[in-house]
Order: sequence, then C-alpha cells, then structure tokens
Amino acid sequence: MFDIAFSELILVAVISLIVMGPNQIPETVRSVGLWVGRIRQAISSAKRELENEVGMEEIREKLHNEEVLRNINETKEDINQGLNQIPMSSRNRTDL
Repeated sequence: MFDIAFSELILVAVISLIVMGPNQIPETVRSVGLWVGRIRQAISSAKRELENEVGMEEIREKLHNEEVLRNINETKEDINQGLNQIPMSSRNRTDL
C-alpha cells in the first residue's frame, strides 16, 4: 500500500529510538496505530456513503442485467444462424 522497504522501516525505527527514547516508543506506536485505524474507518465510511448517494449498487445491477441480456441476444443470434444453415428439406422431414 505504501511501498515501504524493510530498510526504510529499520531507519525510521532507529531515528524514533534516538529522538523519543525507548520509554515513549510503545505509547507512540499505539497512538499511531489508533489514528491509522480511525483514518481507515473514516475513509471506509465516506466511501460507503458516497456509493449509497450515487446509487452504485443500482448502477452495478443495471450493468449486470444489460450484460446478461447482451449474452442472451448473442446466443439467440448464434442459434438462428445455425438454423439458417440447415437446409429446408432437412427441417421439414418427419420420417425419423
């Protein structure tokens, strides 16, 4: 997601150890984790609200229905083409 390499994480850890000291690091990590969780939750909530407002589910459903209808029409055309290739004399035969 952030494209952070392991060496970059080690560098950040060493700098934070020097700046904050070993006593404040656990508290700081907890605070950062809490804020990251809150930000993710807020983004997820905003995304959900936006999709509801725009009616994304209805649009997705309509697109799916149109695709299904298109597939049915293509299949129908294929069947009609196959029937047109059969000679008329073969279609009218009743002596099976």
